Amino acid sequence: MTMFLTLILSSLLTFVELNCENLFDTRHDSLKNDVEFLPEGSYHWTPYRYWHKVNHLGQVIVGLGYEEASGDVQLPDLVALCEVENDSVLFDLTKRSVIRTAGYEYVMTHSPDERGIDVALMYQPFSFSLIHSWSIRVKRLPDTRPTRDILYVSGRVITGDTLHVFVVHAPSRRGGERESRPYRLQVASQLAEAVDSIYALQSRAKIIVAGDFNDYHDSPALEYLYQHHLINISAGARGSHGAKATYRWHGEWRSLDQILLSESMQHQENACRIGDLPFLLEDDEKYGGKKPYRTYLGPRYLGGYSDHLPLVARIRIDDK
Repeated sequence: MTMFLTLILSSLLTFVELNCENLFDTRHDSLKNDVEFLPEGSYHWTPYRYWHKVNHLGQVIVGLGYEEASGDVQLPDLVALCEVENDSVLFDLTKRSVIRTAGYEYVMTHSPDERGIDVALMYQPFSFSLIHSWSIRVKRLPDTRPTRDILYVSGRVITGDTLHVFVVHAPSRRGGERESRPYRLQVASQLAEAVDSIYALQSRAKIIVAGDFNDYHDSPALEYLYQHHLINISAGARGSHGAKATYRWHGEWRSLDQILLSESMQHQENACRIGDLPFLLEDDEKYGGKKPYRTYLGPRYLGGYSDHLPLVARIRIDDK
């Protein structure tokens, strides 16, 4: 009986997605436009503020693994991160922060994004054995700036299956949703092409797609992905402390962050929630209720965590 329960629990994977809100280091990269996030820049991004932010993110990861009923902490198996500048910030987070003893490893992109921000995947080697990773360069449309690469990672999970993970940070809605829509549709198109190439080799492949899509669950780019045998398990996610989505703008809760699964991973035990830990929220004095406790509001330093709340998914990875 004990062995049976262990097998069942081991086939449940905890997956977290979080936009970190500008996790820059404090050193200038001459090839990138990162001058705002330097000690002398407009955001006055000092080493103290940087390390405060890094340890805050570690605190979030620990907090999301806390089981209130038992008092135990079971850290997430996989953590998809958006808005991380480079390898040095991931090294500091995994090896030098409050989670330095947790054993996390990571892979990340090195995108042509002008500001130098990328996406990354942190993973626990005992539950996800890395096989391969690479960046998918997003093709530029006419008169557009380079954007973030899509990160593709494959690894062996405890059931012996290969799990394929894509981490996405799609272009923003700058200039308006309709005007910027083609850029996000381009990301969706290349992502769907990559997903289809995996299906061509294995029709029941296990695939997770996660990230900041800068789109809602019913936006055209997401609707396009659903046509490629992907299911959005985060569309109806809610928090336990008042959050109705991962992002709040002018008093309105909407989720720009999404987690999608291949149809082969559809299972009644799958669950997704907003990780609205109390310390990630603050009072919204203008509109009422709560809002994410962010690091900056414009150039004004608030000292919080992120302007996005994390998604937390419990995913059944064995075959039905």
